Order: sequence, then C-alpha cells, then structure tokens
Amino acid sequence: MKLKKQILAALLAASTLCLGGSQVLAHQALFPNTGYSWVGDTMPFYDGQQFRIFYLEDMRDGDTGFHPWSLWTTKDFTDFHHDSWVIPYDTTNEFAKDSALGTGSVVRDKDGLYHAFYTGFNWRTMPKENIMHAVSTDLVSWQKLPEDTFRGSKPYIYDDTFRDPNVFYNADYDEYWMLITTRSKKARGVIARYTSKDLKHWENKGIFFENDMGSDANMECPTLVKYGDYWYLTFSDQWPSRVVHYRVAKDSQGPFEKPAQDAFDASGFYAAKLAKDDNDLYLVGWTPTKWDGQDKKPTDWAGNMVTHQLKQRADGTLYPVPVQKAAARMNKEEALKPVTQSSDVTVNGQDYRFGANGYESVVLPRIKGIRKITGRFTPVNPQGKFGLMFNVGPNKTGALNLVFDPGKQQVAFYNTDTAKINKAKPELSVPVSLQAGQSYDFTLLIDGTVAVLYVNDQMALSTRMYGLPEHQWGIFSSDSEVMLTNLRSSTF
Repeated sequence: MKLKKQILAALLAASTLCLGGSQVLAHQALFPNTGYSWVGDTMPFYDGQQFRIFYLEDMRDGDTGFHPWSLWTTKDFTDFHHDSWVIPYDTTNEFAKDSALGTGSVVRDKDGLYHAFYTGFNWRTMPKENIMHAVSTDLVSWQKLPEDTFRGSKPYIYDDTFRDPNVFYNADYDEYWMLITTRSKKARGVIARYTSKDLKHWENKGIFFENDMGSDANMECPTLVKYGDYWYLTFSDQWPSRVVHYRVAKDSQGPFEKPAQDAFDASGFYAAKLAKDDNDLYLVGWTPTKWDGQDKKPTDWAGNMVTHQLKQRADGTLYPVPVQKAAARMNKEEALKPVTQSSDVTVNGQDYRFGANGYESVVLPRIKGIRKITGRFTPVNPQGKFGLMFNVGPNKTGALNLVFDPGKQQVAFYNTDTAKINKAKPELSVPVSLQAGQSYDFTLLIDGTVAVLYVNDQMALSTRMYGLPEHQWGIFSSDSEVMLTNLRSSTF
C-alpha cells in the first residue's frame, strides 16, 4: 500500500514528463498524423470506452534522442484527440538507457493502475536495448520506474535485439505474459516469453515462437490476442518483405499454425498490432512516407496511422475490411460524372462496360478531401488487366495505378504510367483470387496522400500516392472485357 501511494504521488507531479503538450482537438481523419510529425510503431489499448493508440512519434527534427511515445485517442477511428510526448525520451544523460524509445504495450492491473512496457534504446551503450517500465493513473501522465529495467538473458545472445515487449494478462494461466522480439543462438529471429505475477518481476520462459518463414529475420512488434475460440499471434518480418503476418492456435501456448494466406496487406502497411474492443478486432499499423514527398523516391520509416478491421471466418482465418464505424459515417454521396471516356466504353448511369479493345478509359473529376470509393468489378474473361488510375494526364492515362490482374491472380500498385504497366514491375502487390464471371466488390479509402484498397473480403493494399489529391482519376481496361457496376463516391 505504501508503494502504491508513493506511485500515485509521483504521478501527480509527472505532468512535466509530457513535454511538448501539443494537442489536436476534433481532428477528423481516416489515416491521421499531426501535420508536423509522423506515426511510427503503434501500441493500441482499449480502455473500456475508447481506443488509446500510443505510438512512436517521428519528429524528424535532428535531435540526438528520438521517438517519444505520443497518443491518439478515438472512439470511431474518424475523430481523434492527440497528446504529444506522453512518455519522453531522456535528454539529461547521453548514456541513458532510454535516449530513444521503442515499441511496447500498455496493460491495466487489477487495481486500475496502467503499466507501459517499452523499449529503451541507446546506440552508445551495450546492450543497446532494454525493457523499461512506467505507470499511470490516466494514460496521459506517466512515471518512469527505472529500477524495473531489465536486459536479455540466455539463450538470447544478441544484445542489440531485445525489444517490442507485448504485455497482457493471460486469464488461462492467471499470470501476465510478455512477448519480446529477440534472436537465438542460431542467429535467427525468435519471440521470447517472460511471465510475471506482479508486473515487476519477470521470469524467462524461453523461446515462444521461432521464425518459420525460411529466413533469419527478426519478428518485430508481436501481439497475442484471443478472439472468439482462437488465439492470434501477429508479427512483422523485418526483412526481406516487411509484411505483417499472423498465426492461429486454440491455446495461447500453441502450437500455432500458418494459414494459407498469412498476411493482410503488402509492405505499405507495417509494424501493426492487434487490439479488440467488446466486439471487434482491429489491426493498427502505419503506411510510410517517401523521401522528399515524391512518388518515385524510396520509403521512409513512419508515416500515417492506418487501421484495418479484421473479420473471422468459420475456420478461424482472418481477413481485413474497412473500419466499419468509419466507413458508415462516410454516407454523403457525390455524383460521379465522366470528364471523358473512350468510344468503346458503354456507360449506363454508374455502370461501365469495357470491350477488350486495347486501352480504354473513363476519366473522372479530381479527388478532393477524404473519400470512400466503392464499386464491383466483374471480369468477363481472364485476359488483360483493369483497375483504377490516379493523377491522370492529358493522354488519359494515370501516373499511379491500382491494377487487377487475373493472369497473375493479384491486385498491384504500379508507380508508373498506365500505358506501361504491361512491361513494368509493381511497387506493391497482394494475392487475390480473380475468376472470370465472378464479381469482386472493392472499397477504396482516401485521406490525403494515403489510399487503402480493400478487395472482396480477401486482402487490403495500403499505398502512398503524392500525385493523387487534387488531380483527376479514372477507371481503365487494358485488353480486358470487364464490367464495373455501382461506382460510388462518398464523404463525411
């Protein structure tokens, strides 16, 4: 009891920890960032009423330290409140264990006290990474507990890879579990498991899960969540594909099985973690920016927060859909009137038919603001390609394209002119079953330069397109006989 009172007293004085204190109120977005910084690894926590999405705030300001924990709060993934620097990095000592902060998680104990476990990082010291602890009564003001810091132990031999603690109470075993990204003696990525009764003293229980992807990659930002009758383990492979994967089990200790399709998105969506409320399951990650804000440049670390809602099939496998609360709010429909169209395209209201006569297109007005675009593609035969194009120029082709490709059974993002997609490699792609004579519903969510495509309860494809806003867009076919029906555009 004395210790509890000391913690509470310290928290009352902890407001000084919230450096910056910048807040964004009534910030409406689908894929938020502050406008002056970027969203890195997310750490979603449901407090019983709303989601508190902690994240590594990428300031890109050249400071010697980096990545404070900041906070988005939302009930519906459209209206957000922001608190900056709720847990700051240490600026007082160049050898501090938390000169930079890394990913972690938040858990509530039986007395109502909140605990944050996070990675402390300092490139000047060895080990470079440690697991650190802070507590809070309100999820905004936090008191660090440096005495609870610990480093990796055997059999984990890589002192610079011991991070991303995911802590939760496992009711099946009446103890707290902590999953940690680390490496084994075999020099391959593993997820370690530690357990605790009091959230202060942790016991190493050994390797929980080994890399099963045929590489030696680290498995970053793990989460383990029970939803329905199944336990779901997620992680992001640090190389080579940088994709969020998942595994399924009936028991929290496994064995975990790899689904036939074990990813939700491509590498435009990274470091995502699972979270659930009373009814629904979500996956919260980020879509990267690109160097100098240019489409042709490489990607950066961090960008905009992107959230998928996950649905469960009868066999326990999962698939991504738009966050339903957010999509439902976008019910203000706006008419789509073609600017131009090819002569071989048949138009009937919001329905379009392409006749497989080479390249055919319909150009539509420029995209403004936040948008939800929906429709249904039905390929008549398996030949050719079709899809959506953006940043349309005078030649009626787009510089950026989302391409449905029945021949390769995929949907892909091409960062090249529509006329060149048959000879180019896509920047991103996801496997999607595309069969002639079958219909495929899609939803495209657009917020600024981020566009996320959801395809027929199969996959999502998250992209960054700097040339998308305030430019014309359109639909196209390249040697494909295809129908697009019920094309709609709506906003808030």
